[in-house]
Parts: sequence; structure tokens; C-alpha cells
Amino acid sequence: MILKILFSQLFTRPATNRFPAKYMPKSVTGFLGKIQSGKTKLVPPVPVPPRFRGRIAYDRDKCIGCQLCIRVCPAKVIQFRPEVKKIRMHVTRCTFCAQCVDACPVDALAVSDQFLLADPDRSAESLTVE
Repeated sequence: MILKILFSQLFTRPATNRFPAKYMPKSVTGFLGKIQSGKTKLVPPVPVPPRFRGRIAYDRDKCIGCQLCIRVCPAKVIQFRPEVKKIRMHVTRCTFCAQCVDACPVDALAVSDQFLLADPDRSAESLTVE
């Protein structure tokens, strides 16, 4: 029974979408290029659905420093910077609930369709929104 399932899995296509090649490091894409035989191809990413909640986009010029977003954030992602009266968000802690977007009275915060946020450095500039 187990051998039958094993062999059937070996010869079926995966149900998941492969990671898009344009986001892979060159070391991986170079390696894949060497082992690709023409049968296997890299699949582009799946388009995001409508109303997708990706990375929070921040329009610094619109922000009035009211701090409503800080009050509603359940994950305590947002910090107020009093010296500039603006906010800083740490994306690594965000749960993408978009409550801050709903609370912002001047639409300085918005959800984007960006979801590939992985970075080996937790304090990377790409994971901080200012």
C-alpha cells in the first residue's frame, strides 16, 4: 500500500507553485540552470487576489502624527518618532491585519500587494517602514 502511494507521488506534478526565479539568489538560479533539462521550467508567481493584505505602505507626507495607528495595532508593530512626528513600522512583527490602515484618518497607510518579504537580516532596511 505504501509503495503504491510512494510511486504515484513520484510521477505526479507538485500542487504548489514554485518560488519565482526572479527572486532567487543568483547562486540558486545558476545551479537550476545547469540541471534544467528543458522539461522542468520555473513558474512565475501567482497573482495576488483582490483585497490582498500585503506589506503596509506608508506615505510619510500625508501622516499627521495622530498615533491612532499605534493604538489599534495588536502586534505593537508601530513606534512613534517624536523628533519628526512620524512613525516607524517593523514589518517582521506585523500580522497584516490592516487595522492601522482602517484607523488612519488621512489615508497615510495602505496595504500593498507585496508579500515576498523574507530577509536573512531581521533588522534590514527593507523590513522597516519609515
